[in-house]
Amino acid sequence: MRHLSLPCFTFGATNCRSVNDRRIGLSAASSSSKRVEIRAMRAVVQRVASASVEVEGRLVSEIGPGLLVLVGVHESDTDSDADYICRKVLNMRLFTNEATGRGWDQNVMQQNYGVLLVSQFTLYGVLKGNKPDFHVAMPPQKAKPFYDSLVDKFRKSYNPDAIKDGIFGAMMKVNLVNDGPVTMQLDSSQTQTTKAANMKEAEQS
Repeated sequence: MRHLSLPCFTFGATNCRSVNDRRIGLSAASSSSKRVEIRAMRAVVQRVASASVEVEGRLVSEIGPGLLVLVGVHESDTDSDADYICRKVLNMRLFTNEATGRGWDQNVMQQNYGVLLVSQFTLYGVLKGNKPDFHVAMPPQKAKPFYDSLVDKFRKSYNPDAIKDGIFGAMMKVNLVNDGPVTMQLDSSQTQTTKAANMKEAEQS
């Protein structure tokens, strides 16, 4: 952040010092807020005309119009994060109501469109120098059953046949035709404090 020096025309030395102190205090508060680490399940949602996943040259899943959802699972995620992402993705009004012509009016379920879920731990990548680091992503042995439970939530909340997914942990080729383009990022709404309380409660039970 760039700080500008303000001229002290009629303030006097005491007032100038007070103004500068306040400015420094605001700067410190801003820096402190930037250090807060987001702990949430992350989803990148793209409205697509079509999307598909291939693994080793074999077509695994495909949808026509609908949503391609890249999902990152954080090491501290719980069922409530998965519930939030499932509910939000299925209810996002990203589609035009063909009957009224009104844009941003209907969700994927109202259109009877498909949803393609793809696990992507790189959504939590941070650069250390020039090398990406993914240490806050949930470890694979824990993430796989958790991701599978998320896919299950989508199938139970919508038409099971409309929910497709890739292969967890595989090297996938994801093909898509972004319709718009429209791309939204979602982070689950739980606060770190709430998560800590839930984890403590789970340990005690």
